Amino acid sequence: MFETPIDRRGTAASKWERYAGRDVLPFWVADMEFPSPPAVIEALKARVEHGIFGYTNVPDTLREQIIEHLARDYGWAVQPDWLLWLPGVVPGLNVAGRAIGEPGDGVITAVPIYFPFLSAPGNADRQCQRMELVRRGQRWEMDLDGLEAGLDARSRLFLLCNPQNPTGRVYTREELLALAAVAERHDLIICSDEIHAGLVLDESCRHLPIASLAPEIARRSITLMAPTKTYNMPGLGFGFAVIPDPDLRARFRASASGFMAHVGPLAITAAEAAYRHGAAWREALLLRLRENRDRLQEAVAAMPGLTMTPVEATCLAWIDARGLEVEDPHRFFEDAGVGLSPGAQFGSPGFVRFNFGCAPPMLEEGIRRMQNAIESRR
Repeated sequence: MFETPIDRRGTAASKWERYAGRDVLPFWVADMEFPSPPAVIEALKARVEHGIFGYTNVPDTLREQIIEHLARDYGWAVQPDWLLWLPGVVPGLNVAGRAIGEPGDGVITAVPIYFPFLSAPGNADRQCQRMELVRRGQRWEMDLDGLEAGLDARSRLFLLCNPQNPTGRVYTREELLALAAVAERHDLIICSDEIHAGLVLDESCRHLPIASLAPEIARRSITLMAPTKTYNMPGLGFGFAVIPDPDLRARFRASASGFMAHVGPLAITAAEAAYRHGAAWREALLLRLRENRDRLQEAVAAMPGLTMTPVEATCLAWIDARGLEVEDPHRFFEDAGVGLSPGAQFGSPGFVRFNFGCAPPMLEEGIRRMQNAIESRR
């Protein structure tokens, strides 16, 4: 299931359409090259055969599956009314921006960061305030002293990404508690994107939803989650927000009113099948991703001009290409037939992001092309 490449050409897949007609392998968007779990595919077949795809409520059975999942995997006891349904996590980021504060207020995030974090504040007529992540040894960390120094009287919302995209960090309990303490001192709401929580690769790490750490943290938290990355079904838009505080939940719901799309019946069907039956598939996926990560780490370490920190979670490697001394590393590798995400998109020029969620032959060919490009330049 995870060993043989699948031809996605002719399916209008955005990942592959970007390079249609060109000999460029796509490793850019966070969309893996694996089929979804068989249980998801079978559930969708059965739902399609029913033949009617009307407006659909999220059933209690899916709500119960999510609550059970959060309790089992993270020790987080969530009440049913804390859950709000979304067509994806990115819409949730944008709703949070509208729900917290007033036009002109500050929304803070840590750079490098998944690019919708940088655009969401402006979409809500807020000011984007950046905190830099700092590389210390072999991992990226939040600079909380720099965060506090950069806050002002109009800072209202902190957008957290954990596991972090693009660096692949899984923040520790101590790091999350320290961030929560800053939020408490400055009366910030924390909106945490935890869409990659199911893809923890480093077995010494454990994902902890920041809202699960203490009731006082939960009261100022909006947590955004989805099964779509873990079970590789991002085109089936489904996500949810967990908002324990009733006033904050009401503000979020009001801000979404009128423009947030309903979740569709196929997305609901796929989500329930994934949570109910996808555990064994996910474990097999994690084994493949760990092997791919290790192979890529080994290859990058042998490429002059490139470095990367260990990937604790996600299927994404954050590669520092500044040592190549080329004007645009993204274009450099693209010209060599390797389509990566440009670091500038995440707020950090000179880097590239590599999605290693693919079968080994595709990974090896991507590595070979990168090696040849660097050797040719030398």
